[in-house]
Amino acid sequence: MTAVAPDPILEGIDLVKRFGGGGLLASPTIVHAVDSVSLSIRRGETFAIVGESGCGKSTLGRLLLRLIEPTAGDIRYEGRSILSLDPKEMRQLRRELQIIFQDPFASLNPRMTVGDIIGEPIWLHGLAKGSERRERIAELLRTVGLLPAHVDRYPHEFSGGQRQRIGVARALAGEPKLIIGDEPVSALDVSIQAQIINLLEDLKERFGLTLVIIAHDLAVIRHMSDRVAVMYLGEIVEFSTTDELFDNPLHPYTQALLTAIPVPSPVNRSPKPLLQGDVPSPTAPPSGCRFHTRCPHARPICKEQHPSLETAGDGRKVACHFWREIQNAGASALSASPQSAALAKRMALYTSWRERQDQVTNPSRK
Repeated sequence: MTAVAPDPILEGIDLVKRFGGGGLLASPTIVHAVDSVSLSIRRGETFAIVGESGCGKSTLGRLLLRLIEPTAGDIRYEGRSILSLDPKEMRQLRRELQIIFQDPFASLNPRMTVGDIIGEPIWLHGLAKGSERRERIAELLRTVGLLPAHVDRYPHEFSGGQRQRIGVARALAGEPKLIIGDEPVSALDVSIQAQIINLLEDLKERFGLTLVIIAHDLAVIRHMSDRVAVMYLGEIVEFSTTDELFDNPLHPYTQALLTAIPVPSPVNRSPKPLLQGDVPSPTAPPSGCRFHTRCPHARPICKEQHPSLETAGDGRKVACHFWREIQNAGASALSASPQSAALAKRMALYTSWRERQDQVTNPSRK
């Protein structure tokens, strides 16, 4: 991990997003997708947003890029609000803020060739024309480990990992400063995940990018992120550096996520605490602490009073009434647990692909 500058490049301030509840054709049910989320992403870092499926991670990522409009709150890029920009100004800003979508099979237009897909942002922003544009497309293909000869092929002719590389090349085409990866490897095999993760890390160093990675795979997060925000049911419940989060998780939900890491060896398996109950519906989130219906440490106040996101030292923040009492509930067990060993193996697998990926994307480094 690299040292990062303290100045924020992208900020979300009290972001709220609700779906439904208005209009003739809209559903009368209101979905509380994101609720009063504030975060600050530093220039040059890799920032991770983690949580279970349906917790609002992807919605938050799209809000930060203004791909969807927030119900309330503000989004600031390099100190200025982007919500006040008109469509023309927003289109110009799209060059600097890009996204890699989760599904490489659905995010590429099947009627466009690879050259057209990657070349569209170059044409749209007037970055190059004619032979120069073709050369830029060829260079982008080489950068992500594909061949310039692939330029006239269609997406269906590629594997999942190759399609995701095309998505990465498309995101790079506009010369962005920040890229959000919305679960960019979740649909891929483990070995292919390693290649894409290493590719993203290499591109970050090469182009000076800021990365925001949305994921539920904790091995991916531990491997590449500098700081982590943990989301539950539309809210952020813990902020921390990656090392501190894994060494000493403060929120009971974070502890549960870490202990849920699967163990491949049946010999080393041991009983682990399970969360009680089901995930509440975002259409009717619980009162007080939203996690209290599943929390093993819940008390009456948790149902009655919503916990604020308070500072826990060294830049950490946690939203729990009793985090001081329970902060070591899972830390000591995690440090030597089979789940931790399994995570280490996953990390080693990712790292082992780095040299091979370097040879593919940068033959001169051999």
